[in-house]
Amino acid sequence: MTLSDYTKEFKLNWKLAAPVMLGMLGHTFVQFIDNIMVGQLGTAELAAVSLGNSFMFIAMSIGIGFSTAITPIVAEADAAKNFNEGKSSFKHGLFLCAILGLVLFLSVFLAKPLLYFMKQPVEVVELALPYLNLVAFSLIPLIIFQAFKQFSDGLSMTRYPMYATVLANLVNVVLNYLLIFGKFGFPELGIVGAAYGTLVSRIIMVIYLWWLLAKKEKSKAYVTNIKLFVLDKLMLKKVINLGYPSAMQMFFEVAIFTAAIWLSGLLGKNPQAANQIALNLSSMTFMVVMGLSVASMIRVGNQKGLHQYFELRRIAFSIFLLAIILSTCFAILFFIFHNQLPKLYVDYKDAENLIDNIEVVSIASKLMIAAAIFQISDGIQVVVLGALRGLQDVKIPTVITFVSYWMIGFPISYYLGKEDAYGSFGIWLGLIAGLTVAAILLFIRFNYLTKKLILNSTNS
Repeated sequence: MTLSDYTKEFKLNWKLAAPVMLGMLGHTFVQFIDNIMVGQLGTAELAAVSLGNSFMFIAMSIGIGFSTAITPIVAEADAAKNFNEGKSSFKHGLFLCAILGLVLFLSVFLAKPLLYFMKQPVEVVELALPYLNLVAFSLIPLIIFQAFKQFSDGLSMTRYPMYATVLANLVNVVLNYLLIFGKFGFPELGIVGAAYGTLVSRIIMVIYLWWLLAKKEKSKAYVTNIKLFVLDKLMLKKVINLGYPSAMQMFFEVAIFTAAIWLSGLLGKNPQAANQIALNLSSMTFMVVMGLSVASMIRVGNQKGLHQYFELRRIAFSIFLLAIILSTCFAILFFIFHNQLPKLYVDYKDAENLIDNIEVVSIASKLMIAAAIFQISDGIQVVVLGALRGLQDVKIPTVITFVSYWMIGFPISYYLGKEDAYGSFGIWLGLIAGLTVAAILLFIRFNYLTKKLILNSTNS
C-alpha cells in the first residue's frame, strides 16, 4: 500500500462526512449559542445551563448511541439491494427510539431532586431546575429525529439531516434572542427562554427531516406507510443487540465528561462555568470527527455487505488518516488561541461580574491546553469506534470504553481534580488518559478483526 491508496478515498469520505459534520455541529452550535447568550446574564446562569445539560448529556448519549444501530444494518442492506431488510430495520429502530425518548424524558424529569444531593452551588441548582423541565421534554423529538437521521445516513443520504439541523439552529437562535432577553415584546425568561428555543427547534427538526425524506425517490418508500406496531421479534432483537452496546459505549464516554462537570461544581461556580466553556469548544471539534465516524460506519457497512474485506480495511484506514490530520489542525488551533477563545463566552464590560469573568477565562484557558492535547486520541477513538459499528462488532468495544473511561480516566480525574491537587486541570488530565487508552485499544481490536476477516475469506 502507498499513501495515495489511502488519500484517493479522501474525496468520497469527505462527501459523506461533511453533511454529517455540519449536522452534528448544529447540535453543538445550539449549545454554543445558548452558552454565549446565557453567559451575558452571569456566571451562575452559565453554570446552571452546564449543570442542567449534564443530565441531558447522559440521556442524549444513551438515545443517540442506541440509534446508531440503524445505520450499519441499513447500509449493509442498501449495498445488498435488500429493501425489505432496510425498511424493517428502520421501522423497528424508529419504534424503539420513540419508546426510548419517552423513557429518557421521564428519567431526567424524575431525577431532578438529585441536583440537591450533589453538593453543587445552591444558586446554580435553583436556576437549573426550571431549565431542565423543558429541555428534558425535548429528548422525545430529538431521539425520534436520531432514528430518521441514522436511517438517512445508512442510505448515504447524509445531506438531509444537515438541512433539518440548520433550520432548527436558525429557529433556536431567533427564539433564544427573543425569549432570553425579552425582545420585541416577548417575555424576558432568562435561561428558561433558552430551553423553549431548544424544545421548539427540535420539534421542527424532526418534522422537516421526515418531509424531506418523504419527497425523495430513494427514501420515500421507507418512511411512508410504516406499520409501526406490526413488529418482528427477530429484527427487534437484532436492533437491540446492536443498539444497547452502542448506547453504553457513548454513555461511558459522555458520562466521564459529565462527571467532569460535577467534579468542577465541587470546586465552585466559576470552575464549573470554565469547564462548560472548554467542554463546549472541544465538543465542536469532536462533532467534526464524529462526521468521519459516521462515514466510517457507512463505508465499512457497505463493504461488509459486499464481502470486500481488503477494501474495507483500506477504506477504513483512509478515514483514520483523515481524522488524524483534522484533529492535529484542531489541536494547533486550540493551543494557539487558548487565551482568546474563552473570552467569547463572557462580558468583560459587566463591571458587577468582572472578577468572576476574569477567573472563569483564566481557568478555561488552561483547560483549552488540555483539550488541545487530547484532540488526536479523541479523533482516533471515535472513527475507529464507527468502523467497528460498521462491522457490527459492539460488545468488546463496550468493555474497552468502560475500562478506558471509568477504570482509568475517572479515578485520575477524581484524585487529581481535588482543590488541593491540580483542580480543574487535574480533572481534564483524567479525560486525556481515558481517551488515549480507548484510542489504542479500539484500534488494536479493529486491526485484529479485519486481518481475521481477510484471512478467513482468503482461505475459503
